[in-house]
Amino acid sequence: MTDYVAYYRVSTRRQGASGLGLEAQRKAVTDHLRSRDQVIAEFTEVESGRRRDRPALTEAIERARLTGARLIVAKLDRLARNLHFITTLMETKVPFVAADLPDANHLTVHILSAVAQAEAHMISERTKAALAASKARGRKLGNDGTNLRNQTVGLQRSLHVRQTAARQRAASVNRVIVEAQAHGAVSLAKIAAYLNERSIRAPRGGQWSPTAVKRVVRQQASHPNEAHNQ
Repeated sequence: MTDYVAYYRVSTRRQGASGLGLEAQRKAVTDHLRSRDQVIAEFTEVESGRRRDRPALTEAIERARLTGARLIVAKLDRLARNLHFITTLMETKVPFVAADLPDANHLTVHILSAVAQAEAHMISERTKAALAASKARGRKLGNDGTNLRNQTVGLQRSLHVRQTAARQRAASVNRVIVEAQAHGAVSLAKIAAYLNERSIRAPRGGQWSPTAVKRVVRQQASHPNEAHNQ
């Protein structure tokens, strides 16, 4: 059994209002599912495929990350209009599949990775050529004692990235907690049940408990701007 988070997109507000195109996308997703698979959440966006700021897509990715589900779209062109999105998916490690081309999730990533690798190789070659030219002009190359400082800065940045990721995940969970409260889940136990029913993973995996919910609420209270900046 596989859990999916479905992302649907239409290009015009007229289509979004009328539902044109959405039903066809839902049918394509449904036809892709096996007997025990299920769509645990759906997100619909009315945006141009060329735009990067797609909040519904961001929410779909967040929900897939929180639940460990796969992101599913009806057609590949709903995702692969630009490299920025593919790069984001690779960085977040959210698995995705297109109903019209199930193997494209692997094929596309490998192709884009190969292109990126080739580009990185060309940049490296240009850098080497520039260093060689600089050395030929008499500029001194090599370690000037900054490596240790760079390593220290790197460790500090790594810690900052991990801490930021943890706070961002808590902010994502907090949005679902607010959603739970809007549906009448006012106690910690009921909120935990709401999260578990929607397959949201606890910070260390497994089921949510009232204590775990309380920790997230406290953490969010300590960083009130985190959710706003998402």
